[in-house]
Amino acid sequence: MERIIIKGGNRLKGTIKVSGAKNAVLPILGASLLCGGESTIYNVPRLRDVEVMIELLTYLGACVHREDHQLRVDTTYVEPREIGEKLMRRMRASNLVLGPLLGRFGRVVISQPGGCNIGSRPMDLHLRGMRALGATVDEKAGFVWARTSGLVGADIHLDVPSVGATENIIMAACVARGRTTLHNAAREPEIIDLQHYLNAMGARVSGAGTGVIRIEGVDSLHGCRHEVIPDRIEAGTHLVAAAITGGDVTVENVIAEFVEPVLAKLRETGAELAVEGNAVRIRAPVRPKAVDVKTLPYPGFPTDMQPQMMALSSLAEGTSTVTETIFENRFKHVPELRRLGADISVEGRTAIIKGRETLSGASVEASDLRAGAALVLAGLAAENTTVVEKAEYLERGYERLEEKYQLLGARISRERA
Repeated sequence: MERIIIKGGNRLKGTIKVSGAKNAVLPILGASLLCGGESTIYNVPRLRDVEVMIELLTYLGACVHREDHQLRVDTTYVEPREIGEKLMRRMRASNLVLGPLLGRFGRVVISQPGGCNIGSRPMDLHLRGMRALGATVDEKAGFVWARTSGLVGADIHLDVPSVGATENIIMAACVARGRTTLHNAAREPEIIDLQHYLNAMGARVSGAGTGVIRIEGVDSLHGCRHEVIPDRIEAGTHLVAAAITGGDVTVENVIAEFVEPVLAKLRETGAELAVEGNAVRIRAPVRPKAVDVKTLPYPGFPTDMQPQMMALSSLAEGTSTVTETIFENRFKHVPELRRLGADISVEGRTAIIKGRETLSGASVEASDLRAGAALVLAGLAAENTTVVEKAEYLERGYERLEEKYQLLGARISRERA
């Protein structure tokens, strides 16, 4: 295991650059399986989840070559091998090979996926989508078995706008016969990026970013070149890091439109924000004002930023509320923030945070990726030393986080426990 050690109290100042979006590159890597050819993908972050997806593609027969933040992915010799529990349970997004393998080969056998334990994320919408496209799908002994003699376009209505189900259905429908119309689709920016990648491969997808996506099936796809969008959750995390330390930070490589829900809440805390091209500068007050946050599907406030905002609210002037509507187990960071001195009570899916003037360093433990980020941010502002155990969770979604914050003046380091 690894730990991050933070000597808090320093005001963050300077410039920080956002890496490529984890939640965009994972479905893009899955989509590369739809064709037999080589694609080059740029702005790929060095993250544990990305390495797991590369390992999964390699297991299936792909040849993946990395040069810094560039990947060359040759899927010419991919085969639809059975994917067991060892690979699938390491990451939730491993299920994004379901649609591509079924679309290209007509059969797939995969174990149920794993990932952070933040709540129920069932596969039922993914499987229902595959069935609607004409596949026969069975679940038994912890595996999903799907097969088809040829996918056929369909009208599909999602009960909820699931991001993963939207992505899997789009990818499978790209090579289905006829038109697929997906209603109540998720609208996240990462789905727009997936559409751009698929269309560069020769697909005919339109409507990403809206609730209705249309896919005209094509006979085959080919390799392409594509640059991954910046990571909006990383950008939001850096902005909150500046806010919690009363800092003055410019965050580069940001698409401001994609982080607007976070920017709006930070403005409510009293922070001054200026957007200039692909950069956002934040100048934060010594102490933020209390705000109320409710997580919602995009374009609402992202659930992946909820723990970080709760950390900020723990030092706010006044009482804040945070309501989590997406995942039922996403308050696991609350007991750890309390160890740092935060005054937080939970009633159902709402946390009530009475802001304190200071937090005090302590040993805390990350329970998942974003909870780990929240604890790091709280540690940056806390007095004395904070130790965040199980820091390896952060490697799933943040590239060189401690090195980036060191450049802003933070006293932060990582060591193996």
